[in-house]
Amino acid sequence: MGTGASEHADAARAGREAAEQAVRGLAGEPPALVLMYATACYDLPALVAAVRAVTGGASLAGASSSGQFSAGRLIEPGRGVSVLALGAGPYRFGVASVTGMRADAFAAGRDLSRAAMAAVGPDRGPHSALLVFSDGLAGDPQGLLNGIYQVAGAAVPVVGGAAAADRALSETLVFHDDRVLGDGAVAVWIDSPRALRVVSGHGWRPHGLPLLVTKVDGPVVHEIAGRPAREVYEENFRYEDPMQELPTPRSAGYHSAHAFGLIEPDGSELIRGAFVDDDGLIRTFTPLPPYGAVQIMSCDPDDLLNVCEPVVADALAVESPRVMLTFSCAARMDILRERAAEEPTRLQEAAGPVPTFGFYTYGEFARSTGVSGYHNATLTALAL
Repeated sequence: MGTGASEHADAARAGREAAEQAVRGLAGEPPALVLMYATACYDLPALVAAVRAVTGGASLAGASSSGQFSAGRLIEPGRGVSVLALGAGPYRFGVASVTGMRADAFAAGRDLSRAAMAAVGPDRGPHSALLVFSDGLAGDPQGLLNGIYQVAGAAVPVVGGAAAADRALSETLVFHDDRVLGDGAVAVWIDSPRALRVVSGHGWRPHGLPLLVTKVDGPVVHEIAGRPAREVYEENFRYEDPMQELPTPRSAGYHSAHAFGLIEPDGSELIRGAFVDDDGLIRTFTPLPPYGAVQIMSCDPDDLLNVCEPVVADALAVESPRVMLTFSCAARMDILRERAAEEPTRLQEAAGPVPTFGFYTYGEFARSTGVSGYHNATLTALAL
C-alpha cells in the first residue's frame, strides 16, 4: 500500500501529486483499489480525473471531507486531498454506487449491497466486510444501513463514513471511479480469507436516568418524557463544561459537548448529535426513533482522545495488519478545537508501524452485529 497527500490550491495538481506519492508505495505493483478523501472546495471532477490519470483503471471510491489524516498528520478542513493506493494482497474488491438516498434510503442500501457483492464475482471467500461512503446530508443513513443489512446479512460487518463539507451544511459528495455523486452512496465489498474486524469507541458519558422520546418528527425532537425536549435536554447539561450552550446553524462550531445517547439492547449508546434550529427546536443529525430510550451524554476533550488507544488495539487484533482505515467525526474536531491534531497523532502512535488513513465525517458507519450501526461523534476503524 501507499499513501499520498497534497494541499496545493489547484485541483489537478493536487490530485496528481497525491496519487503519484501513493502509487510509489506499491513499488511497481498496480493498484487494486484507490481511496480518496478531499475538501469540497476543489473542482472535484478535475481532482478525480487527475487522480485517475495516475492510478489508471483501478476502482476508486471516496468522499468529500471535513479534514483528513494520514500517518498521524492532520489536513485541516477546507484544504487538501489524501489518496490511499492498495495492492490486492489477499483481498478482492468490488465497488458499486447508487443515487436516490433522499427518495428511499432503504432501497438504495439494498441496491448498493447487491451491486457491490456482484462486482466481486460469484466465487467469494469465507469472510467479507463492506466499506461505505454516503452523502452526508441526503436521506436517512441508518435507513441506508438497514437496507445494506437486509442483503448482506448479519455476518458482514460494515464500516465507513458520511461525506462532509468542511464543517458547513452545504453539498456533500461521494466518488466512484470517474464520477462525483450527490444524493448517493458508494460501497466497497471486501472479500477476505480471514475475518475482518470493525470497531468503534466514542468516550461520551451518560447523565441521569434513561428517558423516552415521546414526540418526534423526523430529525426534530419535540418531547422527551412528555415534556418539551429542549427543556429536558438542557436540564441534563454538565454546566462545568466550557461548551455548555447548544449550538445553532449559525454557530461558529456546530457541535457542543452534549448529545443524545440512543440506548441499544446491549446497554451501549449510539451517539446522536443535536442542535437548535432557527425555530428554537431541537434537531438531531440522525432521526431518533419514537419511544426510543435515550440518555443525555457529555464529554470533554480528554474523554474523546482517551478512546484512541483502545480503538487502535482492538482494530489491530488481526493477523498481519498493513493499514488501518479510520473514520472520525467533524463533531469531535469541533469539541477538541485547538487539540484536534492530537487525535490523528495518538492514533498513529498507538498503531506503531501500521499506517493510519482516514477523514472527518458527518457520521460514521460501524456495524458488527444487529441492524444499528450509524453513529455521530464516534471513532470507527477497520484494519486490512
